[in-house]
Amino acid sequence: MKKYLLSAVAPFALVAPALANETPPPAPAAQSETEAPAKKANEEVFSTGVAKGRDRLDSATSTSALRAADVDKIGARSISEILRAIPGIRAEASTGEGSANITIRGLPIASTGAKFLQLQEDGLPILEFGDIAFATADTFLRADLNLAAVEAIRGGSASTFASNSPGGIVNFISKTGDTDGGAVQLSTGLDYGMRRIDFDYGAHISPTLRFHVGGFYRDGEGPRATGFNSTRGGQIKLNITKEFEGGYIRFYGKYMDDITPAYDITALGVSGTNDKPVYKNIANYDVRHDSLFSRNYQSQLTLDGNNNPVLDDVTAGQHPIVKSIGVESKFEVGGFDITERFRYADMSNHYMGIYYAQFVPAAAMPTAFGVPGGSLRYASGPNVGTAIANPTTLNGNGLGALMMLADTDLNSLRNVTNDIRASRVWNVGGNDLTTTVGLYSSHQTIDSDWNWASVLSGIASNGDAQLLDVVTPTGVKVTQDGTLRYGAPTNPAQFNRGYKLGYTTNAPFASVNLKIGGVAIGGSIRYDFGKASGTVLGYDLGGGRVGAAPVDINRDGVIAVPEMAVAVLPLTRPAPVDYDYGYLSYSAGLNWRIAEPLAVFARYSRGGRANADRIQFGPFISTTDGHLIDKDADVDVVHQAEAGIKYRNGGLTLNVTGFWAKAEDTNLDSTTGLPLVRDYKAVGAEFEGGYKMGIFSLTAGATYTDAEITRDAIDPTFEGNTPQHQAKLIYQISPQVTTDRFSAGAVIVGTTGSYATAANTLKVPGYTTTNAFVQFRPLDRVTLAVNAANLFDVLAITAIDDAVIPAVGVARAHVLNGRTISASVRFDF
Repeated sequence: MKKYLLSAVAPFALVAPALANETPPPAPAAQSETEAPAKKANEEVFSTGVAKGRDRLDSATSTSALRAADVDKIGARSISEILRAIPGIRAEASTGEGSANITIRGLPIASTGAKFLQLQEDGLPILEFGDIAFATADTFLRADLNLAAVEAIRGGSASTFASNSPGGIVNFISKTGDTDGGAVQLSTGLDYGMRRIDFDYGAHISPTLRFHVGGFYRDGEGPRATGFNSTRGGQIKLNITKEFEGGYIRFYGKYMDDITPAYDITALGVSGTNDKPVYKNIANYDVRHDSLFSRNYQSQLTLDGNNNPVLDDVTAGQHPIVKSIGVESKFEVGGFDITERFRYADMSNHYMGIYYAQFVPAAAMPTAFGVPGGSLRYASGPNVGTAIANPTTLNGNGLGALMMLADTDLNSLRNVTNDIRASRVWNVGGNDLTTTVGLYSSHQTIDSDWNWASVLSGIASNGDAQLLDVVTPTGVKVTQDGTLRYGAPTNPAQFNRGYKLGYTTNAPFASVNLKIGGVAIGGSIRYDFGKASGTVLGYDLGGGRVGAAPVDINRDGVIAVPEMAVAVLPLTRPAPVDYDYGYLSYSAGLNWRIAEPLAVFARYSRGGRANADRIQFGPFISTTDGHLIDKDADVDVVHQAEAGIKYRNGGLTLNVTGFWAKAEDTNLDSTTGLPLVRDYKAVGAEFEGGYKMGIFSLTAGATYTDAEITRDAIDPTFEGNTPQHQAKLIYQISPQVTTDRFSAGAVIVGTTGSYATAANTLKVPGYTTTNAFVQFRPLDRVTLAVNAANLFDVLAITAIDDAVIPAVGVARAHVLNGRTISASVRFDF
């Protein structure tokens, strides 16, 4: 056996259009069914974020799991839409397939990404930090047939069994070839542009050697009109597993190259009062089905990270590339079960989204941009160079938009991750004492350049908007082919930045769990320590750094008005980053299995989240030697308590948990770019249940949260207010009917209203969306399916960037996609 004692890692996971059959979920994390402990009837083994896989009724944690078939029926078009179906998780799935805002149990969303919640593939984090600007973890995940299951743990031991995950963990678990066979699925959008092929296949090469391979490719315009083929690409994943007495070893790899649009901000009409706003579409533009992108805006001149002119592809949207390899192994040594996971991931991303927008009447644009008495011309499209005779009727709505394009090169997000742990069950007086010790190490690179530009555009449906030029009464253009500034709109140098950073994290951890009859008492501890090093560039660092200069960016020999002050990086004035950080996490809980179907539990936890790029360009780090000016800025701490009851008997499952959380957040506000230092508190309760009787089943979840800002070091007037975007209630309901030949059902997800900003002035209404599916199996191994996301075409607003109703009556909104219907045929073999 010793010849197999090699480091190894698990298969990689991505979510998938999944199994048509109601098969049980594969064993979680990196285990296959043959690798998992033997299960009792009706037992549900859960292993994410805990020391050892246990039945959920024997663990003092709040957990949820989705099978691949469940994910397929949800009708999700992105990872964040999948997460909306998990109780306790709030996912603002409005940006497309990436860059979603995700949080859990009332923990704050002050910036973008998932700060307190970690997304994993097969037990290892996708990124060490879930809120890297323009490179959030969900950007590097895709839904395909490789999925076996999704596991989520809320609070609990998540803080001690993973770094930077005090709120919880969601683990996307891959197939590993346990079951011989595969599938090919062809899908198409019936009312939107999507063509896609998925495949997967797994088999045993010998009784102890098996493999799995899968992937997808797709293209099309996508769920909203852009005027071009904005969704194109795919991925392929492969793993091979060798089993031996007492364990296994697995090698795996993944290649992903996929382009999807970054919808982000959109223009939504608003009237009424801040307390009772009325939101509706403006003329000739539907926020559910249109976007600010256009077939008439395909490229943008800018400067790269070396201040060289480049022509960037606006159609690139979000363009993540992932090349990863890994190895996972499990084996026995001296009575200890050793699990070793290692992964190297070379990742990059090119983000092209609208970070900021200002909507104004087109007729007022010349005056608004410094040219009283001026006029407008088309700067792109079929009417380029033509004067706009009546701007008040432009595109049927008479509106124009100042759009700041967040043209961001994520040159490298390379990370190397290793997790090794040893567990053993001891017999102590006839009782089981489980001990675990481990060591986690990682290095995360953040190498990025922000090369932004500000352009003027009309607002039109079907991707038909054209860029606009502002012209003086004497015929001089103050814009250049629609570009107002080669940089930010007011000060071009603002937000022109470069990052070359590395973060090393090490974390020893240990846990102990004693089971005496039906009572289990456990605790775990973890100490994370690390180092941040590198440099940052930018005018925003101050110190006399020059951030703008005249540049003939289009190389025509003339310095036009926008070229008089082009955003440049002060390449000779980098600021160092050089500091250490560390924090202690611990968790203790008690679980009492009162009877076979009934258990109660309680747990208290303290976890932390090390801050990365989000505290750069603020008052937190010295620009001369890179040390921490604010000694508390390196780590934000989260305290949580929870208590609950679990019941499972026959076809009925009920889980009810009460929770309390206190969190710190040191950040840069995503809408203003200003520093943010706050404390929050949240109390609430969550429910999760399911019932199955014959061909009928029903699952449901709901989370009630009462949250407030308890301290704001920058603006104390926010203290006592409700955090932005925080709803009192979110809920999920999924009824379905399943027979041998036919399945039908729905996934209903809803939320009550919230506030647009921490000022608690402008309200954002709640919404309920319904995804529906029908599956028909006319022949064995053939499945025909129709799936409708947002079946009733609800206007679902996830966020508004304005603190009050804008004078122009058009808000900067973030919304879910409207109705999209797809059809598929699947062949299993």
